[in-house]
Amino acid sequence: MRASELKKAIREIPDFPKPGINYYDVSTLFLDAAAFKTTIDCMVERYRGEQIDAVAAVEARGFVLASALAYQMGIGMVMVRKRGKLPGETEDERYTLEYGESHVEVHRDAIREGQRVLVVDDLLATGGTAAATGRLIERLGGQVLGYAFMVELCFLDGRRNLNSSDVFTLIRYET
Repeated sequence: MRASELKKAIREIPDFPKPGINYYDVSTLFLDAAAFKTTIDCMVERYRGEQIDAVAAVEARGFVLASALAYQMGIGMVMVRKRGKLPGETEDERYTLEYGESHVEVHRDAIREGQRVLVVDDLLATGGTAAATGRLIERLGGQVLGYAFMVELCFLDGRRNLNSSDVFTLIRYET
């Protein structure tokens, strides 16, 4: 399968979670072995040869992508979770949602000083979660090398919230 065909593997659900919203369900891409393999292969190829120490996976679908990426690249994976889900000492970061706020957290010992980290998630919408993840990594002494997403909703302009010139996406929805 070619990268240009990946969009066909994503189910679109109109009016979810509310009227007027078109939901892009990436679980159907994960079910399609050829599409999933192409996705991981393309992401690995994009970062081949770069000095990356770990990928930071954003809960929950980001775990799927980042674990496959970390395995293929022979590096570790840091789990970034919603508040209250990690058992050890954590560092927390608040971010704004369209209708409120939320928090992400990471174990304090998950990031080492100077560690080079790639943030990975399934979808870039407004960029709030990814930006909060980047701030967490930097606060713990890590260096954010960039952000990698399977899907980008370009019309929400989430890139503007990411403090990086390296934002990689495979599938783009312009409208």
